[in-house]
Amino acid sequence: MSTPQRLLVKTTIGPVEDDWHVGRFSLLTDHLASLRGEDGQPLYAVTARDRAEDAAGDDVDLAAFAAGGFDQLWLFAVDVTGALTLTDAAHVEAAQKAGRGVMLTRDHQDLGACLTKLGDVGQAQYFQTQNPDPDPARRCRDDRDTLSIDWPNYHSGANGDVQAVDATQPLHPIMRRASGEAIAYLPSHPHEGAVGVPASLKDHSAVIATGTSKVSGVRFNIAVAMDGPGRGRAIADSSFHHLCDFNWDPRLGRPSFVTEIPADTVIRDPGVLADTHRYVENIAAWLARRI
Repeated sequence: MSTPQRLLVKTTIGPVEDDWHVGRFSLLTDHLASLRGEDGQPLYAVTARDRAEDAAGDDVDLAAFAAGGFDQLWLFAVDVTGALTLTDAAHVEAAQKAGRGVMLTRDHQDLGACLTKLGDVGQAQYFQTQNPDPDPARRCRDDRDTLSIDWPNYHSGANGDVQAVDATQPLHPIMRRASGEAIAYLPSHPHEGAVGVPASLKDHSAVIATGTSKVSGVRFNIAVAMDGPGRGRAIADSSFHHLCDFNWDPRLGRPSFVTEIPADTVIRDPGVLADTHRYVENIAAWLARRI
C-alpha cells in the first residue's frame, strides 16, 4: 500500500472572509485529495489552512513543514503586508534542504511580495518594489482597465475564461497531458504577476510555460520549475487565479474588492478546465518526484 504525500495548502493571511482565504481554493484541494494511485489509495493527504501564528508571530504550519510534518507546501501569497517572517522563511528553507517540495504563487504588482524572503526559490517571483523583473522594458503597465493595479499586471483574459498557453520545449513533465501532448490552456486573469529564472539557479531552472497578453501582445512567463542540487523541487507560478475557485467556477464568488465582471466560459463548458486539472496533478506529482 502506497503512503500518501502530506500536502499543505497554505495562505499568507488569516481567515478573513472578504479576502483570498484558503476556503476560496476548495476546488483545488478537493481535486488533489480525490487523486488515487494504481492501488486505489489516495496519492495525497491534503491539509488546507490559513495563516496561524504562535506567540512570536511565526506561522505554526510552516514550522511543522520544517519539522517534517508535511512533504509539500503549496503557498498562496495573497497578502499585501509582507506576512512571512524571517523565521517562516528559515522554516521553508530548512524543509527545502531536507528535500521537500514547494509551489509558490501570487498575483499582480506587490501582492505576495513576501515570497522574496524565501531565498533562491523566492527570487523566481518578480514584483514592483521587491525583486523587480531584471528586464527594464517589462517594468510597465500591461492591463489598462483596472487602474488601481499597476505592473506587473499582464492581461491574459477575463476571470472565468481560459487562455492559450505555450509549453516551453523540451516539454517539461508538468506541462504534459496524459496523451503526451502539451497542456494548452489555463485559467485567464486580467492582471497576472511575473516570474522568471533566478540567477542563482539558472543552471537548474527553466521557464516551462508562457502566455500572451490580450492587451499588448507581449509574451510573459507563467511558470518556472526549479530542481537545484541538494534541495527539494520548487515551482513558481505567476498568479493564484490559475488555481482558485472563482476562476474554476465564478458562481462560487469572490472578495468584494474584485470588481471585474467574470466570463462564464468555464460554467458553460467545464471541459475547458481539463488541462488545468492536469497541470495541478502534474505539479503535485513532480514535487513528489513521481514524474
